[in-house]
Amino acid sequence: MTNVMITGGCGFIGSHFIEHFLRTTDWNIISLDRLDTSGNPNRLASMDCWPQERKRVRVLYWDLKSPLNTQMQAHIGKVDKIFHLAAGTHVDRSITDPMSFVMDNVVGTTNLLDYAKAVQPEMFYYFSTDEVFGPAPDGVAYKEWDRYNSGNPYSASKAGAEEMCLAYRNTYKLPIRITHCMNVFGERQHPEKFVPMCINKILKGELIQVHSNKEKTKAGSRYYIHARNVASAVGFLNDSQTDEIKFNIVGEREVSNLEMAQTIAKILDKPLHYEMVDFHSSRPGHDLRYALDGELMKSLGWNLPMSFEESLSRMTHWTLAHPEWLKG
Repeated sequence: MTNVMITGGCGFIGSHFIEHFLRTTDWNIISLDRLDTSGNPNRLASMDCWPQERKRVRVLYWDLKSPLNTQMQAHIGKVDKIFHLAAGTHVDRSITDPMSFVMDNVVGTTNLLDYAKAVQPEMFYYFSTDEVFGPAPDGVAYKEWDRYNSGNPYSASKAGAEEMCLAYRNTYKLPIRITHCMNVFGERQHPEKFVPMCINKILKGELIQVHSNKEKTKAGSRYYIHARNVASAVGFLNDSQTDEIKFNIVGEREVSNLEMAQTIAKILDKPLHYEMVDFHSSRPGHDLRYALDGELMKSLGWNLPMSFEESLSRMTHWTLAHPEWLKG
């Protein structure tokens, strides 16, 4: 039986990884999580497949700022694959407290790499971000090996962790794959994030701030992608025999933050109240546009299993049926 570890498995994206693997594999899964503001075991309990499949999942508590000691290694047991998603991710908090992100993302990843070096898994997957490349000018989409230009401490810490992964691959021959992903949305997301925040404020008739250029004429944009599609891409890579190391996982099309809010309002059949906000002045360290080139994954044969519109509609209706996930 294959045994896999998912760090941050009680987090938003990690829970979707666990759900995907429970539905598509017979793996036993260890979720390693420190269960702080991001980690919530109720994410697992809210999955439809959980009652039937929960026996295949173990949730273990650990803060990766500390090396995995021998006692924890004994609790974990044999591990065939590692999917490293645990990370500090909030850009605003990284701006006010950069060192905590260095500890979580660089030190934490290095501690996990040391553990992997000792147990020698078949593959170590590191989940990085599009933000390591910095802002993308209009018409530019970054490829996997383009230069980095981190715009804030969060993205810098993710870039640093990514470089440590490459160093362990080069120095210790640890089998590693790295993914860059763009803005992810989906069920069970923290209500501070843009999509659930929009759902909440539209339902309440409140004003939504849409971050824009200095002239307040153009909203920021992203290639939004559902967490279910991200999990599908990583599952595809797990079955792939490619020798590539880095992979961009990209949504099907570019969506502005204003278009995202408008689409949610249309799904809810509610009016949208918004104002454009100069993102440069109000949120230093935030970039107006991110963009990745997804041609490598397409060339390998991966296609998005669900469209942006269907994914957003499903998430919105699911959230309406589970309003507890809109509570802070």
